[in-house]
Amino acid sequence: MSSGHSNSESAGRFVRESISEYSEFALPTDANMLGNVLGGKVMHLVDLAAALAAVRHARCSVVTASVDQMSFLHPVHIGQLIVLRSSVNRVFRTSMEIGVRVEVENLFTGHIQHASSAYLTFVAIDKSGKRIPIPPVIPETEDEKRRFLEAEQRRAYRLAMREKALQKID
Repeated sequence: MSSGHSNSESAGRFVRESISEYSEFALPTDANMLGNVLGGKVMHLVDLAAALAAVRHARCSVVTASVDQMSFLHPVHIGQLIVLRSSVNRVFRTSMEIGVRVEVENLFTGHIQHASSAYLTFVAIDKSGKRIPIPPVIPETEDEKRRFLEAEQRRAYRLAMREKALQKID
């Protein structure tokens, strides 16, 4: 009898299986008084793009656990296309790190600029909201292998900062 999982699923899933792209047209309702898209709007799109990659990998419900520092390298102007690319960098049993790259495209010239990047941590949950294990991720390219290794360092830093924050609360 089949359990419904292939051998590749139990061994893990390739990074390429989680790669997602999400794009949205920058509209006037998303802008501040300078005609730039609000940072909060970009952050919302980053969360959506990361969730796509997380669900594609885990194949279950996921929730955002943390967002690492986000720097806005270039403003996003009304009329530009916002393109977000995301993929799973590493899995840590019930959580996973997702990398998101935000680019903006001037649709008249075709010029593309890197606007922002972020790393988010998502946790896989069951229907009752309990954490559940996630299949490991298998990096194939040199870039994926580099991001896989760097994710461990970022996780150690996040956990140390979380512990520090919890000590301040007590």
